[in-house]
Amino acid sequence: MNWKKYLTLSVILSSVCLGADAQSLLPQPRYVEMSKGSYDLSAPYQQINESGVQLPIALAAVFDGRLASSASGTASQRVVFRKLQGEVSSSEAYRLQVYKDSVVVYAPAEIGFLRAAQTLTQLRVAHKLPCCTIEDAPAFAWRGAMLDVSRHFFPLSYLKRQIDALASYKLNRLHLHLTDAAGWRMEIKRYPRLTNFAAWRTDSLWKSWCQNGCRYVTQGTPGAYGGYYTQQELRELVRYAAERGITIVPEIEMPAHSEEVLAAYPELSCTHEPYKQADFCPGNIAVYDFLENVLTEVMEVFPSEYIHVGGDEAARASWATCPLCRRLMDELGTEKTEDLQTYLIRHMGKFLQSHGRRLVGWDEIIADSLAPGSTVMVWRDKELAREAISRGYEVVLSPGKFCYLDGYQDAPPSQPEAMGAYLPLERVYSYAPLQGLTPEECRLVKGVQGNLWAEYIPSEQHAEHMLYPRILAIAEMGWNGAVQKNYADFRQRAMHETDRLRAKGIRAFDLRREIGNRSDYFRPARHKALGASVKYLLPYNNHYCGAGDATLTDGLRGGWDFGDGRWQGFIRGKRFDVVVDLGCAQKISRVHCNIMQTCGPEIFFPARFVVSVSDDGENFRVVHEEASPVVRTSSPEIKKWGWSGRERARYIRLQAEPGEFGGWIFVDEVEVY
Repeated sequence: MNWKKYLTLSVILSSVCLGADAQSLLPQPRYVEMSKGSYDLSAPYQQINESGVQLPIALAAVFDGRLASSASGTASQRVVFRKLQGEVSSSEAYRLQVYKDSVVVYAPAEIGFLRAAQTLTQLRVAHKLPCCTIEDAPAFAWRGAMLDVSRHFFPLSYLKRQIDALASYKLNRLHLHLTDAAGWRMEIKRYPRLTNFAAWRTDSLWKSWCQNGCRYVTQGTPGAYGGYYTQQELRELVRYAAERGITIVPEIEMPAHSEEVLAAYPELSCTHEPYKQADFCPGNIAVYDFLENVLTEVMEVFPSEYIHVGGDEAARASWATCPLCRRLMDELGTEKTEDLQTYLIRHMGKFLQSHGRRLVGWDEIIADSLAPGSTVMVWRDKELAREAISRGYEVVLSPGKFCYLDGYQDAPPSQPEAMGAYLPLERVYSYAPLQGLTPEECRLVKGVQGNLWAEYIPSEQHAEHMLYPRILAIAEMGWNGAVQKNYADFRQRAMHETDRLRAKGIRAFDLRREIGNRSDYFRPARHKALGASVKYLLPYNNHYCGAGDATLTDGLRGGWDFGDGRWQGFIRGKRFDVVVDLGCAQKISRVHCNIMQTCGPEIFFPARFVVSVSDDGENFRVVHEEASPVVRTSSPEIKKWGWSGRERARYIRLQAEPGEFGGWIFVDEVEVY
């Protein structure tokens, strides 16, 4: 059998072949054919292992732990394990055949039998397995979930519980964000201050800690919040995850997001002063010794081929004036401080390569000179993925718009405070990783990943509320590619799984109580300015351009997501200043627009809002002006700003100016009545 050709075909066939007993499978296998009848798990059976590999422990659970002591050859039922023959696209591939009197499992390796066991577990109802044939293999080699243990420290017991849950959906990477300003979380024996000082802070809540000066304290200080994992604990976690088919990928941030390191070891910064810098000094040779020593201990604990080094959001505040950095820039023949970051990342990539490992970092690391074999984790847009691929690097796709699970998953007023925008399950599921890429480019897409940043995660319960069920959409697209989207079908399966997760004690968000997007999003606006031309006296930002010049009069109101294509973002000058041309002078009685405030991404209400009217488009008279202080809110808000009265005019000018916090102003539709 041509396995690759068969699986491509089966993506199309699977929706037709799924029977009632397969509807709950998640991720959905590539091909399922249900038959009548079932296999009785409680009956005696004969076990036959012809695979030539050791069978994973998870298979025993399917058969109630009886695999190690199966019945004799006189039993009427059989459980057979065989090696999958022919062309196989992945070691995780498997084939299941369940009959009334036998179960036959095919796989090329132990990991394939584990994936089969995970499917059998979902198929099982009481002591029965429905008769079926399943052919399956993953679309992507990397199917990941990231947990931020720096900003909120999660105990080992919590991580193990998540590994159990994630593995059941065939995710195979757990990316641990071990270091960041909020706390260092891994024992490094050579540098004890990383864990007896840099792992502890004054406040348990990240937001409060930031507001109170971002200070660290010595372990044991009354009220100190934090913690770290010993190397022995992490080795145990690595073993536990490996038994369940998950590789743990550690992340050690560099050169930025390193405030905690530089408070403990300020000599590694440009100024040599604690609490002054966020970035390592790339001109200081001691920095390279430190990072190599740290990564050496990391590699001794984590066998992962991939080691994540961060590489994102470097401010480079002192690099241009630091004598050591200036000297390195002279040696490199450059005046660009970003070349220092490239130099540092390239150096660490070669160091990891010399130890048989591969560097992976966020998309800021993209450069022609990365060490061969480096992998780019794309968190911004697909153009950066194409750029990385054009330079020969593998990419893991993890765009914030679809994969940052710290955003609100339901109407923000109904949810706890979150970091990002509105990101419901449907948006996550809608992501098509390979869309817009050529077949050649697709070959360098290693996989997909969902990330849970923990700035606004105060507890384990809240983290699970944010992870599930959205990470299930990542699992679905990572395993089968989700080429054909059917959200109604997926939502039903996700609801089934959230029920199962909640029954196991995992506090998944209850999809049955989902409120959804704001009602105005679904109601087109009908008003006098519909389709009118708009003159922008200050430009909108190209990253938040909506539908371009037509956005403010296209009749479409924005939803809870400021990136939904209906909002326009303004950051230049006094922010928002537009003139709407009604085409002719006419009576008007009301003018308003919606403005959003969501403080996490620095989007604020205006401090001053003005409406003016004109007959000629040159001479305007103010008909409304309001000023008020901008107050930070814990949840996103959308308010109408405008005027009502009696006027006759052709041109309407709206202006909005920022307050003391600065930031963005986001506007959707200018409505005139």
